[in-house]
Amino acid sequence: MENLNKNIEKFLPFLEDLRTRLYHGVILFVVLFSVGFLSAGLILKKILSLVKIDQVTIATSAPFQFTDIAMDIGFFLAIIASVPYIIYSLYSFVVPALTLRERLKLFKYIPLSVGLFIIGFFYGFFILYQALGLLASINTSLGIANFWNISQFLSQLLVTSALLGLVFEFPLVLSLLIRLKLMTIHALKKNRRIAYFLIVCMTALLPPTDGVSLLAMSLPLALLYEATILFIK
Repeated sequence: MENLNKNIEKFLPFLEDLRTRLYHGVILFVVLFSVGFLSAGLILKKILSLVKIDQVTIATSAPFQFTDIAMDIGFFLAIIASVPYIIYSLYSFVVPALTLRERLKLFKYIPLSVGLFIIGFFYGFFILYQALGLLASINTSLGIANFWNISQFLSQLLVTSALLGLVFEFPLVLSLLIRLKLMTIHALKKNRRIAYFLIVCMTALLPPTDGVSLLAMSLPLALLYEATILFIK
């Protein structure tokens, strides 16, 4: 019992620090959500101006649908904007237990992870925008009017882009698995076909589902896979 109390006292400062960081994180999330919710009109107007597609009418299907959209925008902004704070909090929380060499390695991964997410997000946004424009043109050529629900339109556009940004983080996951001795470079080279198949399966779960978009989103992930092998080697 005495040893248990000593262990609790030993880790108490770390638990208190973790509680403080979680508390600050919740406050930051609430503030960002409020900003996004109150600024939903301006944000929505800006997004629609960036993704304006010819021959497409973006419409609402319910009187109070804008309220739901404002909440979605608030949540999305809060989650995306909180990522830097979460990364910083995790880094500063674990850094006291690391050596100087380990700190430098971990510090290098932070800007790389943020950069990969941003690249993946905007690449997904661009591909999805082009695919939606193509689908709109096909519908028009068939005599079908394009009246798209604004909630579904925004969710597909933003959520798909964010998910692709997360998928772009997989080179860091591979690097971590290799450093933990759970995987080897030889295994990555040997199982290229399986890796490419899994990449196609992952991107197939994201809209849109046409073949051109699937190829356009799978190709950079395959290139990242090869770049990871060369980088680690």
